[in-house]
Amino acid sequence: MPRPVGLISLATAEPRHELLQSDVAAAARGVFLDRFPQFERMAPVFETVGIRRRQAAMPMEWYLEPRGWPERTAAYTEAAVDLFTRAAAAALDEAGLTGADIDVIVTVSSTGIATPSLEARAMGALGFRPDAARVPVFGLGCAGGATGLALAARLAAAQPGCRVLFVTVELCTLSFRMDEPSKADIVATALFGDGAAACVLQAGADGFAQVEASAEHTWPDTLDIMGWRVDPQGLGVIFARAIPPFARQHLRPAMDAMLAGQGLGVEDVDRFVCHPGGVKVIEALEGSLDLGQGALDHERAVLADHGNMSAPTVLYVLDRARRAGLPRRSVATALGPGFTASTVTLAAA
Repeated sequence: MPRPVGLISLATAEPRHELLQSDVAAAARGVFLDRFPQFERMAPVFETVGIRRRQAAMPMEWYLEPRGWPERTAAYTEAAVDLFTRAAAAALDEAGLTGADIDVIVTVSSTGIATPSLEARAMGALGFRPDAARVPVFGLGCAGGATGLALAARLAAAQPGCRVLFVTVELCTLSFRMDEPSKADIVATALFGDGAAACVLQAGADGFAQVEASAEHTWPDTLDIMGWRVDPQGLGVIFARAIPPFARQHLRPAMDAMLAGQGLGVEDVDRFVCHPGGVKVIEALEGSLDLGQGALDHERAVLADHGNMSAPTVLYVLDRARRAGLPRRSVATALGPGFTASTVTLAAA
């Protein structure tokens, strides 16, 4: 990174419909029990994933009716624009800026399709300038919070004085499916929530942290671990291989290599800020990185209160970590489809 980039604000936003995990479990039983013979064996996942509640784009009853692409897309567009606008407005307010002060807008979202993209639809409400550069990114999945933050930092560093707004919005619950239930669908129903997060970055600016570096590692022959399937009903989740054992076995060598490129080792990191895919993923991360059981406390708290929101989730964790007081050096990291590990190294201001 040629110039130090200040992370000068961070805000989150979630939908107004709250789902208690106990209610979701009861609804899932009513939907899947007669359609999916293995449901009883899988039902404990609703209790073991570490989630108490989460927020959703639509009320519970909406998900209990068959939905196709048009209805899912309409719900995505309306809810995603609202979340984008609220998260971005809060991040701008914390930074003491307005939409007119932003030069580049980076938007990350992989749970719906909107063309024009979300930042274009929110331009009027947020007062973005007509000459603001728009960078919409699709397909990063759960890694999108870290990868998008890294991309925004690179863009800020490339042009002195440039102010970059990064917003990630994910509406994972819109992928809930009843037409052809699978193990992956049951797990997704137990895990997914919706949310958004936004940051403002500027090279040379003061902030609560400086972006020191970023790195990614994509493992070969891992396309089947995580992703979307696309069919006439909409997006459907792919979990073809178990993520926790893969992370436990393979993350540490990749992390060592990514940090080595920055002249660092795991021992130089005071706090890993991780995307909490689920309790078993958290435990795998703690084991792989030798953090000690229970070290990822903010991750567990975010998971319990919001579920797995895909890309925004790691930024929710970072927000909790900074409010508790960031240590000298932290690394935000997330795993996503590819299969890819993405990291951003931060130095506390």
